[in-house]
Amino acid sequence: MKNASSLEQLLRSELTGDVFFDAFNRGRYATDASFYQIMPAGVVVPRTVDEALRTLAIVRDAGRIVTPRGGGTSQCGQTVNDGIVVDLSKHLNKIISLDVENRSCVVEPGIVLDDLNRQLRKHGLWFPVDVSTASRATIGGMAGNNSCGGRSLRYGTMRDNTLAMDAALADGTLLQFGEVPRDLGGIEVADSGLKLFRDMLDLGEREAAEIADKFPKVQRRVGGYNLDALVPRNAPNNMAHLLVGSEGTLAFTTQVELKLWPVIRNKALGVCHFGSFYEAMDAAQHLVKLRPIAVELVDRTMIALGREIAMFQPIIAAAVRGDPDAILVVEFAEEDQADNLVRLKQLGELMGDLGFGWDKPQRKWGGVVEIVEPALQSGIADFRAAGLNVMMSMKQEGKPVSFVEDCAVPLPHLADYTERLNAVFAKHGTRGTMYAHASEGCLHVRPVLNLKLEKDVKAMRAIAEEAFAMVREYKGSHSGEHGDGLVRSEFHESMFGQRIVADFREVKQRFDPGSTLNPGKIVDPPKMDDRSLFRYSPDYRVAELKTALDWSAYPGAGGGCRGAVEMCNNNGACRKLEGGVMCPSYRATRNEKDVTRGRANTLRLAISGQLGPDALASDEMMDTLKLCVSCKACRHECPTGVDMAKMKIEVLAVRAATHGLSLRDRLVGYLPRYLDLASRFAPVANWRNGSPWLRALFEKFAGISAKRALPAFRSDTFRPEADALGPPDGREVVLFADTFNRGYERENLDAAIEVLVVGGYRVHLPQPSDGGRPPCCGRTFLSAGLVDQARAELGRLVATYAPFAARGVPIIGLEPSCLLTLRDELLSLRSDDAAKTVSAHALLFEEFLVREAEAGRLALPLGKLAGKAVVHGHCHQKSFGAFKPVEKVLRLVPGLDVTTIESSCCGMAGAFGYGADTYQASIEMAELSLLPAVRSADQDTLIVADGTSCRHQIKDGSGRAPLHVASVLAMSLKRATSKSDQSLPTKEQAHG
Repeated sequence: MKNASSLEQLLRSELTGDVFFDAFNRGRYATDASFYQIMPAGVVVPRTVDEALRTLAIVRDAGRIVTPRGGGTSQCGQTVNDGIVVDLSKHLNKIISLDVENRSCVVEPGIVLDDLNRQLRKHGLWFPVDVSTASRATIGGMAGNNSCGGRSLRYGTMRDNTLAMDAALADGTLLQFGEVPRDLGGIEVADSGLKLFRDMLDLGEREAAEIADKFPKVQRRVGGYNLDALVPRNAPNNMAHLLVGSEGTLAFTTQVELKLWPVIRNKALGVCHFGSFYEAMDAAQHLVKLRPIAVELVDRTMIALGREIAMFQPIIAAAVRGDPDAILVVEFAEEDQADNLVRLKQLGELMGDLGFGWDKPQRKWGGVVEIVEPALQSGIADFRAAGLNVMMSMKQEGKPVSFVEDCAVPLPHLADYTERLNAVFAKHGTRGTMYAHASEGCLHVRPVLNLKLEKDVKAMRAIAEEAFAMVREYKGSHSGEHGDGLVRSEFHESMFGQRIVADFREVKQRFDPGSTLNPGKIVDPPKMDDRSLFRYSPDYRVAELKTALDWSAYPGAGGGCRGAVEMCNNNGACRKLEGGVMCPSYRATRNEKDVTRGRANTLRLAISGQLGPDALASDEMMDTLKLCVSCKACRHECPTGVDMAKMKIEVLAVRAATHGLSLRDRLVGYLPRYLDLASRFAPVANWRNGSPWLRALFEKFAGISAKRALPAFRSDTFRPEADALGPPDGREVVLFADTFNRGYERENLDAAIEVLVVGGYRVHLPQPSDGGRPPCCGRTFLSAGLVDQARAELGRLVATYAPFAARGVPIIGLEPSCLLTLRDELLSLRSDDAAKTVSAHALLFEEFLVREAEAGRLALPLGKLAGKAVVHGHCHQKSFGAFKPVEKVLRLVPGLDVTTIESSCCGMAGAFGYGADTYQASIEMAELSLLPAVRSADQDTLIVADGTSCRHQIKDGSGRAPLHVASVLAMSLKRATSKSDQSLPTKEQAHG
């Protein structure tokens, strides 16, 4: 066997794709969404299929094993192993061909399901195996897993929708696996392939009776190899169906041919409420008779957790009535919406026939909430799809663990099975969460356990054995959707019997005699409770950490910092490519290193000593976080609440304490303290922008890109001449003049004051009691890891604003990153009442105006601004649910057509876009959607962006000069005055 060093050298010499053998990158591929962790020997990210096959050959000849990987979202440990992991998701993600007329396509294995469906939608088609991880699950992974999705009741499983597959055997033989006649006549395939197919068909004929007897008669059966695809009654036989569900153990897939379906055009949802979980499960067998395309369970636990997650609160409020023990979301999707509405009515009648009513006692309490609005339907679908992550959002040592997660039983037994399963959980001192596919008798069931504890590992083993025994009793399947991997493969013999397991072993041996391809899955697996393979192995330890921020909401070392890092369950929601903001750097690079999951894994490995001493302060850790723009999208969009922006502050603080500050860190961090001095010498301070020589010098010594013009200092910075402006008897507000608007774009502050004063408000502009610089939020210090300096700045701010906040005066800010620091990091640095009061009264300019408008207190004489406005939202606005007020305020302007750009982070992100080493990534982020949308806007269209950095990025990348909302409103006021168009907003406008 060649050593790792020579193997790495050989791979690098033969491939153009990435080759990783360092501990940090290997660690990022050591886990998937299961509770296992196996450190691979190396990672390869091939650029082409040929490179992937060349990797297979090199690694095989070196005597190492190969594990193909897509999105890395497997919940049973399918994509972890100790050989070479081959990541197909970055480059091998294209549609090779599309046949619209015959509704089929051929794709590379690394294409993500959502990305595929986005491209198919314009042709009126989609691939309907709609797994909840569709935003990151790859087709190759779904084929390897035989994924099912929520609508398999109508569309079937991955196997049902796979027409053919091209794949390489471990020895390099390329074969097309598709439909073949029993006599193999007319099949154009190499002799070795023909012999392989003949052997498999012979096995199917020989074992047909045993297969018929031992294979469960439920659709949701994805355990073992699909030997039933080989039996004579299925002739002609599709050899691809043997590869589907084989978890990368038989062949290396290079392309997949899929069956496509017409897109769903109309839907109606019935949210069936139940006061009794048992009654909900018993009702499922009756609800499916109305022929819905899905019946999805959401239990009490998931509803309660969802009510604590900001992005799901309005959805639950609109769809859930009272306090149900469970709801079943019944989905109808016929071509004619009238048919859907008829069935929705029948659903209500059926619930009544089953004895349910809103006025009944708890066991029969219930009814149907009808959902026909598309936006709410989408919200409910998003909530259900996030079920796993919602369940994993528990901030405690114990988490819902996947190991009996997707057992499938016939529907008539579902109620009894779940009741007995809950009794098993209680017997072992725990409870379980249940959700998902009630229509198929396949619930996602997770008992809450702490796998750091030996007693809970033993409980897991006992629960698995008892649960699988029940499943066999009900003639169900122990593996109903998520495959076998390391969790369930061990139990195949008890499920299928010795003879079928011997057949599995025969298939593996025939395809892969050297056991090169992902061994240990399906055939010859380790024990599922082998703790040496766990993410939290018996020797897992995190030493006590000295942290800068408050992590007390979580358990563990560092005042809870350990628990916060461990919240990442590797499910990969951060890998989505569209929708929301998370994760902008990953969208630009497609590197596992640059996604929230990859960073969280690296942090966990670092703090637990698995990456060597001083890993937190290392160059490798800084490289891991280099492209994190601290957008805070993960804080809002990660359903388990992994807040990488705050975690980055901790790392930066350790780095600064260990290695000191770079010149760039000093220039950025200490900006609030030298801004006024620089403004006095603005012409000199701005020389750098006009001098190519100085730009080059700054790039060399300060790491500031020569391609960027820095914000220009100005001598007329915002210096209020009075402590308060506006009518003395007006409603009071405090205006927080942040460093950026104060120093660079005072026009925005002037505009905000004009709007507030015209609106009748008394605007306070208090100065610190020490007579020094104006208040600052400390944002720039935090970005450099200077937490103590940030705390000092916030201390001055709190002392200045607390007397106003104490009597209920709103504190209004214009710059989202600064104002929202008062709602976020302030409370992580201080827990005193003064800080909490200031935080509670901090509002963005638009939030305040919308609140006033909705209370009927806003009276602004706004004039028409004929034309359009396109708006880009600041990441922090989106993270704190503060972006909608921007749209509402702009719609107060008469005649203004407001459109929001569906964009992620602008890429500037404070100082990020100015870095010589991050400039290109900054531009790539902006070019994903923001800059193309701005360039396509008419010249008379207003470009609106509240963030200082966002405005600079847009101007640099498009030449357009964006406006803050305050400036747009001030323009509208001037238009009203100049044209005597004194137009107060209507009631409808005032309420958005």
